[in-house]
Amino acid sequence: MGLLKIKADETEIYVIARNIDEFPALTDDLNRELSGQWAPLALKSGEQAIKGGAGPELEIAIVAVGPEDETDLSTAVRVVQAARDHGLKVLLIAKDVSPVALHQLLRVGADDFAPYPLPDGALSESITKLRGLVKQPLNDPKTAKKRNRNGLVIPIYSVAGGVGGSTFAVNLAWELALLVKKTDKRVCILDFNFQYGSVSTYLDLPRREAIYELISDPASIDHDTLSQALTSYKTRLAVLTAPMDTLPLDIIAPDDIAKLIHTAQASYDFVIVDMPQALVSWFEQVLRMSETFFAVMEVDMRSAQNCLRFLRALKAEDLPYEKVQFCLNRAPGLTDFNGKARAKRLAESLGVEINVMLPDGGRQVTSACDEGLPLAESAPKNALRREIKSVAQSIFDAVIAEKAAVAQ
Repeated sequence: MGLLKIKADETEIYVIARNIDEFPALTDDLNRELSGQWAPLALKSGEQAIKGGAGPELEIAIVAVGPEDETDLSTAVRVVQAARDHGLKVLLIAKDVSPVALHQLLRVGADDFAPYPLPDGALSESITKLRGLVKQPLNDPKTAKKRNRNGLVIPIYSVAGGVGGSTFAVNLAWELALLVKKTDKRVCILDFNFQYGSVSTYLDLPRREAIYELISDPASIDHDTLSQALTSYKTRLAVLTAPMDTLPLDIIAPDDIAKLIHTAQASYDFVIVDMPQALVSWFEQVLRMSETFFAVMEVDMRSAQNCLRFLRALKAEDLPYEKVQFCLNRAPGLTDFNGKARAKRLAESLGVEINVMLPDGGRQVTSACDEGLPLAESAPKNALRREIKSVAQSIFDAVIAEKAAVAQ
């Protein structure tokens, strides 16, 4: 087997095995999830390769062992220890290995374990889980950091049905996930439309039973239960989909929704929340916890009337409506002077400033949603994709600038 044609400084995962060809399903999953950003290593040279250093992208070592490795488990043990000592997260893939051998490898430092053949989605979930951990090398004088990322909460709200709020939320989350690829930052998206949420559809992800268990038993909400409910898109974006069945929007109380968001904030730097259109009891809690709150609408009477009701509700409850940034979807183009005049009159009549102008992406947007792909994957040159990418870049740059200011 030839080595993958990949630059060393772009490698995100080492896959270390005595014979990688004995794990064909693993390599297929890696190619699908990581688009080639991994490199195979022989077990006998794994320890030396790790100690020799690697590029800044390297995060995880996957150590795959089979029954043949049990005759001399010390080699695999040294590889796991070397990875642990150099701050890498370790995923152990075991094929027909005895419980005694498995226990020994886990005890010396493996962070997670998966059996081979891998169950559907198991590799993606394990990588996402490992990336959520913050781990320091053992020889680092600093103590290990706790999960405390204090992530930015960015809800997306549609003032009317069909105006594209979920499309904006999904694509904004994915663009942020692409931007943080070369950093230690993490992104998740939470679908809080517990009745008819479409995030799972737009990313072609399964809905899981664990989601119902999470929101129906708020007392159990913690990092572990959230991790079990999350799935991921291409291991880069953690996703809490809507439940499998239609549930009441008030199934969870405001304090519990706050607990869920706080738990997500502790492990992710950007927390995108796709909101339901209904103004439920916990809406106020999400708004108050948000850094900025995007309200998506169109240039039509339906959006205008709903937006007026929305603003009145915020002001009547003395909510921080100054956090709301209005996004005009299917906004008029540069040469559509009539459309631009209508958009200006809309903003003036509502007494708001339209902060984001999202162009009409046309049929490519509908096609991408039906295929379960972000626009960056299906139509990277689409005008809507370019604008959402710009919004994501602005958010990312603001966070980096704030971090730099705090450091000074």
